Amino acid sequence: MRITFIGAGAWGTALAVVAAQAGHEVRLWARDADQAATMARERVNARYLPGVPLPAALQCAGGDDTALRLWLTDTELVVLGVPMAALRPWLARLAEVWPAGGPAAPPVVWLCKGFERPQAANAPGLLGHEIAQQVAPALAVGVFGGPSFAREVAQGLPTALVAASAHAHVRDALVAAFHGQVLRVYANDDVVGVEVGGAVKNVLAIATGLSDGLQLGHNARAALITRGLAEMTRLGLALGARADTFMGLTGLGDLVLTATGDLSRNRQVGLRLAQGMDLSAAVASLGHVAEGVYSARTVALRAAQLGVDVPITQAVVAVLDGQLDARRAVERLMGRDPRAE
Repeated sequence: MRITFIGAGAWGTALAVVAAQAGHEVRLWARDADQAATMARERVNARYLPGVPLPAALQCAGGDDTALRLWLTDTELVVLGVPMAALRPWLARLAEVWPAGGPAAPPVVWLCKGFERPQAANAPGLLGHEIAQQVAPALAVGVFGGPSFAREVAQGLPTALVAASAHAHVRDALVAAFHGQVLRVYANDDVVGVEVGGAVKNVLAIATGLSDGLQLGHNARAALITRGLAEMTRLGLALGARADTFMGLTGLGDLVLTATGDLSRNRQVGLRLAQGMDLSAAVASLGHVAEGVYSARTVALRAAQLGVDVPITQAVVAVLDGQLDARRAVERLMGRDPRAE
């Protein structure tokens, strides 16, 4: 299979490595031409995935669109490894490459997780599939995610992921591209549930990082994860997801990993904030995007518009906005009125 990755961050690079090792014809395009040239020459993505060699067969290019346009003419799968903020312009651009009524487009999937920043006052922050409906309705799209750290995937450690799409052939393409001995891919048609799980778990990971950074103990962490899962499920059901999705890989699985694993960038943000670091310094110290920082407010806004109670998310937003310190935020959560579970 010919696969084109757009975006050479840690996650996109890791999956490109896996696909190339499986024998697919893989092309990796980076926005930064210098980064792409260095990767092609040194056979490593030192910026985002240091120490992981790139297979000799993995092609790298960047900056100039010439190579990308050529790759897109015969690709069989497009994988967008870009931040949530870049998803809309990239989908719009791909819709111009394959307009309605023109040549058949390959499946297009994205790896980013979160709600988009609202595009206008009083507008909701949208999930990826909602953005696609607006700007690329003719494309067959999907999302690829699950409990996974990019470095472990690139190292060939066992991982299970979810290929979610309303289109069976998109799900099939992802399974064909990535399912193997160490990477197991499950198909799911509940795109809403998979996307909500991926968005909210990043915010909840900041909350558990705050708690752990304050050394509040394992009991507090377990309470945050459990009640966070309930919070995630409430929002997902309000948006039309299925409840069982949140008991799976992109709900409970991704939440547990992101909330407890020290490779989690969102958890690290919470830890740093609890230790007194300001938000800009905490984010800068990571060297990578922590999607929860950017999506927390949009998660809270979307929940408010739907009348969904998300107290943990609201507490995280208050900390990120400087309205509460970490300890006061946790005290506020524990001081809520009693209620049935």
